[in-house]
Amino acid sequence: MKAAVITFPGSNCDRDLAVALSQAGAEVTRVWHKDEALPAGTDLVAVPGGFSFGDYLRCGAIAAHSPIANAVRAHAAAGGYVLGICNGFQILTELGLLPGALMRNAGLTFVCREVGLQVATSASPFTAGYAKGDVIRVPVAHHDGNYQIDAEGLAALKDQDRIAFTYAPGINGSVEDIAGVLSENRRVLGMMPHPERAAESAHGGTDGARLFAALVQELATV
Repeated sequence: MKAAVITFPGSNCDRDLAVALSQAGAEVTRVWHKDEALPAGTDLVAVPGGFSFGDYLRCGAIAAHSPIANAVRAHAAAGGYVLGICNGFQILTELGLLPGALMRNAGLTFVCREVGLQVATSASPFTAGYAKGDVIRVPVAHHDGNYQIDAEGLAALKDQDRIAFTYAPGINGSVEDIAGVLSENRRVLGMMPHPERAAESAHGGTDGARLFAALVQELATV
């Protein structure tokens, strides 16, 4: 399975994400945001956390206009897999690959700690390593992680079982405590928590490792 991890100016979790995917068995290539094409044979595009372009204007807004953006859109449109974590989730909403928007946290506070995360569905390549209802421990580090979506969009997420994770308990004001959502074809996941920071015991926990292991196993058999 081949994964491409994109780096933008201000990305700070790209190396961690590349390592987590590599340890799960993926062949990882690093891609600079000014590249206009993904490596041949890319199965998964991984968009890391950080502060792309300093979160200027709106988190992820400038990154969504980088030269690599069209290739990411085309990859998703062709049925390719995409994972966006934290700032990566923000970028995926700006690209139009996922619905909703990430707003300032309730209380206008930066939240940086380990949190409980409930698995809302196991019916996706990203969450297949868990059971629905599992509560895992994963770090968060964000100021703009308050997920909002209109009533019609929320109803669609629920009806289509596209809510991947919820905070347990809520931490930032997100509607329905949503922490991660899936695309309609279930091949794009955006989530604010950082599973790549919970993929090694030396980091204090390995609950995030199951996400990468399940994803690599799924893509290796596609």
